[in-house]
Amino acid sequence: MDDELSQRLLSLLARVEPWLPPAAEAVDWTRDVAALWERHALGGRLVPVPPRDALALDDLLGIERQKRQLVDNTRAFLRGHPANHALLWGARGSGKSSLVRALLNGLGGEGLRLVQVDRHDLGALPSLVAQLRHLPHRFVVYCDDLSFEQNDDAYKALKSVLDGTLTGPPENVLLYATSNRRHLLPESMADNDATRLVGEELHHGDAVEEKISLSDRFGLWLAFHPFSQDAYLEACEHWTRRLGEADDWSDEARAEAVRYATLRGGRSGRVAWQFACQWIGRQRLYDQGSDNQS
Repeated sequence: MDDELSQRLLSLLARVEPWLPPAAEAVDWTRDVAALWERHALGGRLVPVPPRDALALDDLLGIERQKRQLVDNTRAFLRGHPANHALLWGARGSGKSSLVRALLNGLGGEGLRLVQVDRHDLGALPSLVAQLRHLPHRFVVYCDDLSFEQNDDAYKALKSVLDGTLTGPPENVLLYATSNRRHLLPESMADNDATRLVGEELHHGDAVEEKISLSDRFGLWLAFHPFSQDAYLEACEHWTRRLGEADDWSDEARAEAVRYATLRGGRSGRVAWQFACQWIGRQRLYDQGSDNQS
């Protein structure tokens, strides 16, 4: 190699190197239970991540039916039985994302492996699934807070992987998604303009059919609704005792929890957790202040 070519190659490497991602630790699925799909200028890669917290399935109150169905579906998948892709949809803060985290904590020891993909990276989903296809583990590919805007074509990659290609998804991969929207796409009154009555049957127009066709590819739909006051207070009591002591839950705490939800304009598991953090933090701060004064 002559000097001129060597200099040109060095110059080229100097220009390309800033575009390359920093070296990352490879995922070891015998050790790691979760990974993130990380996009970079030249494609993407899997980056191992530790579980976010020790949240357990028993910590999630008010969603017993949803827990049971998702655990049963996932266990069937882990044991090689037929199972469905799952869509967890409904009210904000009602435990959708928390249930997936608790599921990983509870079933990671049984072989569950989780890969989280951002909504904006769904175009890489076919490539990611192809990477997982020949691995000996069982994966849930998870997309949190999934929704699409009008004229957003990213959902087509998701449709293709769910149930639209000649090969279909591999038997060792399921897709789980959470969303505030039941059909994942925005719905408007104009979509119903083409709906017509044929005899006694209602036939939707193409716009409605297109939107329903995406969510329809998820075989398991789990709906999450706002908490009743009793369910909310039960969650408040659980988290107050979990973060503090048994006697931290009192009539005063109960009244304050009701006031907190009223000011927030809603009741949910997230609001219960936030109340418990505020209540226990304030109690401990006051206790510490009393000790310092004494």
